[in-house]
Amino acid sequence: MWQRLQTLWLVLAALACVACLCLPVGIFADERGETVGTLYNLWVHIPAPTLLSEGPQLATEGTHQFTPWALFAILVLTASLQCLDICLFKHRLVQSRLALFCALLLVAWYAVYGLFIWMLGARYDASFQPTPWAAFPAISCIFSYLAFRLILKDEMLVRSLDRLR
Repeated sequence: MWQRLQTLWLVLAALACVACLCLPVGIFADERGETVGTLYNLWVHIPAPTLLSEGPQLATEGTHQFTPWALFAILVLTASLQCLDICLFKHRLVQSRLALFCALLLVAWYAVYGLFIWMLGARYDASFQPTPWAAFPAISCIFSYLAFRLILKDEMLVRSLDRLR
């Protein structure tokens, strides 16, 4: 299992999905450049006012709105399917289809991501700046596609060896 290159690509794809789950994928800022909200895959963090009038105490940390939960669901599903895909090394055709399905799910993540940027940007009347971590699903999509290609290559090699027997 571990000697195959596609296993490495699938592990890296799953790790990129898990890393994207934990990191912010964008920041909403108003005209003055102040942060209105930070977009994570599960919630939007809306900061509270920075200082209280009584002195140097900080105000509460802010609120979380769980509006973009669909981004989280897609990434959790994709990461778990990629981990399952690693274990399916004896079933190459199923493994290849699952790797391609994971790549398509990550393309759907970007469609949902764009939809939430549009919706939340209109709600907060703010501009959006993506963070570098928003590229992790694209990297994972590329790794899944590379694994898909290598799985098909292995399948063709096995079939060509079966013809020689």
